[in-house]
Amino acid sequence: MKESLQNWCAQRLASHGWHREVPPQRAMSVSRALSRLRSMDIEEPGALGWQMVGRLDQAQRDEAVTMLVLAFNAQWLDEHALSQWLSWLQDADTQPPWPDQGDSAIWRARAPFAPIMIDTMAAAALERERTEHFLRQVWSVHERDELIRMLLWLAGQGHRHGWELDHLRFRAMTTAQRLQWHARMAPQATYAATLEAFVVQDQPRDVAAWDWLRVVDLAWAGMAMGWLDQDEARGFAAHGVDLLTRRYDSWHEVALAWQRGRSLHEGLDLMENFTIDWQLLLEAPDSPWRRPLHQLLDDDLRERSRAMIRRLRSSPRHWALAVASIRESDLLYRQSVPPGVDSEQRRQSREYLHDVLDWRPEEGVAGLSRFWMPGQVHHLNQLASDALHGRLPEAATPFGTPSPELLAYRQQLASCASVSATIIMAEKYAFHLQMFENADHGESELLARYYTRLAATLDRHYLCVDTMLEAWVRWEQTLPEDSTQESLVEDIEWHRHDPGSPFHWLTAPVGFQREPGRRPSLSRFTALSLSGPLNTVLWGEPERQYGVQATEIREWLDSHYGLGGTAALIRFLDFLVEAGDRQEYLINYAPYTLNQRRLQQEIAVLESADCSEDERVHLERLRRVLKNDHQCNDIDMAAWDIAQLVDLAAAGRQLGWLSADKLHYYLDQALVLASRHYSDWWAYGKGMLAGYSFFMVDTPERDHFLAEFNQAMTAWQTGLPPLAGSWASLDFPGAQARRWPPLHADTLPGDARVLH
Repeated sequence: MKESLQNWCAQRLASHGWHREVPPQRAMSVSRALSRLRSMDIEEPGALGWQMVGRLDQAQRDEAVTMLVLAFNAQWLDEHALSQWLSWLQDADTQPPWPDQGDSAIWRARAPFAPIMIDTMAAAALERERTEHFLRQVWSVHERDELIRMLLWLAGQGHRHGWELDHLRFRAMTTAQRLQWHARMAPQATYAATLEAFVVQDQPRDVAAWDWLRVVDLAWAGMAMGWLDQDEARGFAAHGVDLLTRRYDSWHEVALAWQRGRSLHEGLDLMENFTIDWQLLLEAPDSPWRRPLHQLLDDDLRERSRAMIRRLRSSPRHWALAVASIRESDLLYRQSVPPGVDSEQRRQSREYLHDVLDWRPEEGVAGLSRFWMPGQVHHLNQLASDALHGRLPEAATPFGTPSPELLAYRQQLASCASVSATIIMAEKYAFHLQMFENADHGESELLARYYTRLAATLDRHYLCVDTMLEAWVRWEQTLPEDSTQESLVEDIEWHRHDPGSPFHWLTAPVGFQREPGRRPSLSRFTALSLSGPLNTVLWGEPERQYGVQATEIREWLDSHYGLGGTAALIRFLDFLVEAGDRQEYLINYAPYTLNQRRLQQEIAVLESADCSEDERVHLERLRRVLKNDHQCNDIDMAAWDIAQLVDLAAAGRQLGWLSADKLHYYLDQALVLASRHYSDWWAYGKGMLAGYSFFMVDTPERDHFLAEFNQAMTAWQTGLPPLAGSWASLDFPGAQARRWPPLHADTLPGDARVLH
């Protein structure tokens, strides 16, 4: 310290009763200095910075001299820092020496918590004891990885995600809906009341500063604990400031957003206290915030900070995390190094895999590939392209016409023609992968490979993340809403426009990667679709299954067809190819259509006698021939056999009774039969419906079953709702092409007319 400065300091201290002959740096012991500081309500180093703000008159500045000398004797300040701060107090025309050199200026953003006077590891370490208690009690953070996860959560989602969406949704509610919401929010009644007050006052819903300023604070805490080195801490702090500069133009806007966030956090409207709370920091000439927000971060630190954040989210796993978090927001607590899974999380995830997905451990993570359904994506992309070019199937079909509500979706399909539906499939698959990870079934290396495949596929099909999110919004708005789930549009839009969202900080995998699941050829997908509404839609090639569904398939094959294994199944599939039920009709029933009198006599004989079960079945079919039920006498019913052929072959593959090659053989046979017997989907559908009706056993529920089948047939023919069936997007086997190729690459291979 310069002698002149030392003399000036001694003079100011002497005017307040200090011994002038004792130099300030040897004024008292550490313990005594700490005791004096505590008597002035300065409990720890972090509180000293606040005492340096607003020192305008001489008396206040003299008091600050005392505090600085005490802090020096308490070993909170080194001699260089003491000299800097005393020089400012000596010369009222100079600026206070808040951290300002190089990267240090970033810590000015921490001023609302405690203005930082010295940017060094040693200075931060002085706060370790208080910081450790703070992190444990307030944040439940106990080590480095937990801290980094919390920093990434605050930056990427934080409290603002839920609060801002609640504000948006509450504003749109009716009075009755608001009352219901308050009832649900009873455990958080003060928060709910504060949110409603903000909506009534027309306050902005933005509270991002509440999260991003706390990123800066926790970055300093990490350095205080020694968990982050100086560059890492500055990098996180710079990320918080970087995000602030992308949302706000001034510190005043930052403070307003912070005050709204603090109000919601405390469940108390604090906006009336804004001036009192923030006047000193925003207006004092010696405030750390006199330096404008947008001058705090230089380009070099900004780029280093962004590179660090991208590195922390660089693993392909973060693509799945981000996508799955739209439906389950708590997943974003698992960024960076994933935390261990507690027993309750493990139990819930395993229940989800077992009960919802019908997945079994013997399938491994590879078994989840059956939920990767490129056929579904092709179908949606094709429908959108056809809608844009006026090539969709007719809405009025021989089986019925979709409701006006469903027809309205056709008008929206065209808006999706330029954006691939890949994300619609990928969202569910990403969530399944996360559940597998949380279930703790191992296979970490293979799981990482599937994460990479998912990330690479999304990167390949979308120009950038914003394009992907835009596509997601359009498809989410276009597809009929699932009554069991809320629309994801508002959540997607939130992430799309929030600069901190993990979506904007993802890194694409390097090199070519396979997709997570098999992509069938277009002809193979067409063959699979020939089963029609007999069963659930096959959006991809069937895979071996082990769960409840496998048991149900096995029981169904046994009870309905008497099939118990590979040999019996193959014999029956060959029968369907060569003859099938269509041959039984031609031999046993078609001749009656040539002799109406003989038909009536046969019916009368059977009705007058006691019939066996087989005779009752025969009688019922004769009656259907007499009535020409569903035009069974006029329509080729081979479609009934073809549909069963595909359905049973797929079931055999799911049970492991058929190899992939054998399945493909029967699918090829189905294509040949379909092209030989029919020319379009209408004719094929009529044949299937006629066969379904003719060969159905007599049951009181017959009319109900037929009505359901007819309704399903309408949906398959029209593509309404879009995911009910796949015929509306496919050319019939052997028919002339009428589709308009989609504008993007996520279509099935094997179609020479689609050039990509």
